[in-house]
Amino acid sequence: MLLFFVLFFGIGFILNMLLRMTWIMSILYPLVVLIIVDGISTLSYITHTREAFTTLGERLVGLKSADMLILLSGLAGAVLSGIVIKELRKKGYRMF
Repeated sequence: MLLFFVLFFGIGFILNMLLRMTWIMSILYPLVVLIIVDGISTLSYITHTREAFTTLGERLVGLKSADMLILLSGLAGAVLSGIVIKELRKKGYRMF
């Protein structure tokens, strides 16, 4: 859990500094989770839409509580990075 929190906080912080978009990682995080969870090719969402979304739904419902806690801690890290960047900018710090 700590690894996902720190990982997505760091990635979000760096993306926020470079792209100057405060909530970019919070917006991209659900896509990252889908890539982690689905286990199927992204192209299959276009070619075999119904089967791909059915598989995704089954895998999301089948997640264990430990997996959910790990993914939620990553989301918390992504959101906290946006909050920290916003506060630093409000206090006058300029990043890149």
